[in-house]
Amino acid sequence: MAGPSRCLPRPPLAAPSPLPLVSRLRAPKAASFTSPSLRGIQLRPSPEAANKRWRLGRVLCFMNEEEERKKSLDNGGFEIMGVNPARELENDRLEEKDKHWISRIRKVVDRTFKLDGEPWIVPWTGETIVQVMLLWILSFWFVGSWIVPFLTHATGFNKSTLTLRGQALYSLLTDLAEGLAGIAILHRCLARFYPLPPGWFIFKLKGSWHLDVGLGCFLFPLVNFLSRVNLNLVPSIPTPPMGVSSVEQSILARDPVAMALYAVVVSVCAPVWEEIVFRGFLLPSLTRYMSLWSSILVSAVAFALVHFNSQRLLPLVCLGVVMGVVFARSRNLLASMLLHSLWNGFVFLDLMK
Repeated sequence: MAGPSRCLPRPPLAAPSPLPLVSRLRAPKAASFTSPSLRGIQLRPSPEAANKRWRLGRVLCFMNEEEERKKSLDNGGFEIMGVNPARELENDRLEEKDKHWISRIRKVVDRTFKLDGEPWIVPWTGETIVQVMLLWILSFWFVGSWIVPFLTHATGFNKSTLTLRGQALYSLLTDLAEGLAGIAILHRCLARFYPLPPGWFIFKLKGSWHLDVGLGCFLFPLVNFLSRVNLNLVPSIPTPPMGVSSVEQSILARDPVAMALYAVVVSVCAPVWEEIVFRGFLLPSLTRYMSLWSSILVSAVAFALVHFNSQRLLPLVCLGVVMGVVFARSRNLLASMLLHSLWNGFVFLDLMK
């Protein structure tokens, strides 16, 4: 049976090679079956075989890199470019943990100080705001310094000759006259805007505003601390006479009637008048021109300035911000009034020690 191999010429018999024995014992080379017609053509592997060999090389390369990486980590070494993956992973975990705690704290703060409710509709302009505040301040000064003393003198009484109870009653009547005059001015200036939009001058007993008042009371130590700081900053500026001496005299004398009258002045009358003007009117009115938080801060500064006492400026600003936040959360003047009353009562009790 004829085959292709029979057509190939046989090579002639050659004499034994004179190479050493060691060279002759080497593995023989692959036999060449190239025919004269295929001479000069170089055989190459198929594309599939080359692709397979390339993939195998990459796998081996990655396996070697992974082994080197593991050895580097086991030996406490560093990766390429001086980066330690173990340390980077630990840093990422710490950053994620810090972000988790920060996000939790932020959620608690946002939930605590979140100011709910629709924005106030302010039908008046800045001219009305300035008019109300100036007239309110002037009415307090005019009534307390001129009207009440004139009426007292006209009725035959002299403030300097009054007893402790008489001075306490005089202080209560003066505060009532000043507050009523301020409310009358506020009503007169806003009369042309009646009926007012919803949300203005709200007094309500229902709701969760008691919780807001309780949270505000936790900030009283901060206000007290700022009061001591303020006294250390401006110790040389004297406090203007505001009837404090008569209050101290009543406390030293332990007169229960006089102390009760002064307690009504500082814990009932003052919170009602001041909260109606500063939180009920000024704070919502400012939201027409600025954000709610800015309105809270500006109304708090105005609240502190109208007391005309530089030694109490910092605590009054802080207290005004707290009461503004409580009012903005609850949209209820009773909440800020109660908080204001509790603070004044706290100060009054502190004087009685």
